[in-house]
Amino acid sequence: QVQLVESGGGLVQAGGSLRLSCAASGIIFRISAMGWYRQAPGKQRELVAGITAGGSTDYLDSVKGRFTISRDNAKNTVYLQMNSLKPEDTAVYYCNFRAVLRPWGQGTQVTVSS
Repeated sequence: QVQLVESGGGLVQAGGSLRLSCAASGIIFRISAMGWYRQAPGKQRELVAGITAGGSTDYLDSVKGRFTISRDNAKNTVYLQMNSLKPEDTAVYYCNFRAVLRPWGQGTQVTVSS
């Protein structure tokens, strides 16, 4: 059973930074593409950033140049560095696999004040 545990969220002023972490159990992590997703109140969950097993990345247009996804296969962990945060980035952030979604973790709340 794969488990995903997100951490690192918090309250930050606009223009600030946060680094999210997601620890994934299971040996399939290192061969799997991973993604960071977010869900704001009243909105659909959306993919924010993705990273392949080989390290190639892609981003939602609205976060390009501000967010960076990375991974540490030795630690079964994927990260999301978020800089120049905006109030519209406020959401619960989740990580998950790209090809086949696993049960969602609890997520981590990111709140950006103006």
